[in-house]
Amino acid sequence: MTTSASPPAQRRRNWFALQPADDFQLTERHDSRRSIGVELTIVFLITLGMSGLTSLVGLIETSIKAHQARVALNHFAVSVTAPKSTVGLIDLTKQLLEVVQGLAWGAIGLYLLWRAGINVKKRLGLDLNRPGWDIGTGLILAAVIGIPGLGLYLIANHLGFNLAVQANSLTDAWWRLPVTVLLAFQNGFLEEVLVVGYLITRLQQMRWPTWAILATSAVLRGSYHLYQGFGGFLGNAIMGLVFGWFFLRFRRLWPLVIAHSLIDTVVFVAYPLLKGHVSWLP
Repeated sequence: MTTSASPPAQRRRNWFALQPADDFQLTERHDSRRSIGVELTIVFLITLGMSGLTSLVGLIETSIKAHQARVALNHFAVSVTAPKSTVGLIDLTKQLLEVVQGLAWGAIGLYLLWRAGINVKKRLGLDLNRPGWDIGTGLILAAVIGIPGLGLYLIANHLGFNLAVQANSLTDAWWRLPVTVLLAFQNGFLEEVLVVGYLITRLQQMRWPTWAILATSAVLRGSYHLYQGFGGFLGNAIMGLVFGWFFLRFRRLWPLVIAHSLIDTVVFVAYPLLKGHVSWLP
């Protein structure tokens, strides 16, 4: 004759029982305009959108200080790359961590597109099938954007619409040059992947008109450069329009990453070499 457990004992066993590992109650989900909008909002509030809001607040603060001092914005200076510690190895570590963070932010966009079922290599042109074309086009874009961009910055600074941008104020440590190149590449990868490849692709999925997609990408790019002043915003917004058009026309992201990285490398390396030796550099 068998006996069953008493109700109190049975209740005790159920109370301490754990759910099986495979009982996730998964629900199949599909992208919608709303879900993509929520995703974009979260991604950019974590990454470059928050940088844009912070830059805007910084520009407002600097403008207030300039108004109180009765001077133009060009009386204030801002550093793009600066030491993060007075201890050499700690500074190096923090600079490398910034590189890792930027690459990870770009990887978020690629991962979310992949999770949505998009062939990232084919859709964004991130394959290695056309290295010569990618590098050559990247060099041309760097010249087309970089040279007029420098002129626009100098004009905006002279008119008092821009802060004096110190492109590189890192110390002359042994690691400064390689870290500068890494920071430049990180900037190019992060911005072009998120603001061009990821954002434009997602907005196209939401069936936005092309002009609105290009404008949004350009304004976002300009926003996180507002800390440099109004000239920094305008110059980078124009760059955003050109790069956005290029991506929609050719579907290749590597030339944009190469161009952006090259522009930043030249600026970061040339600034400390030219500062104090040429009269036209603020």
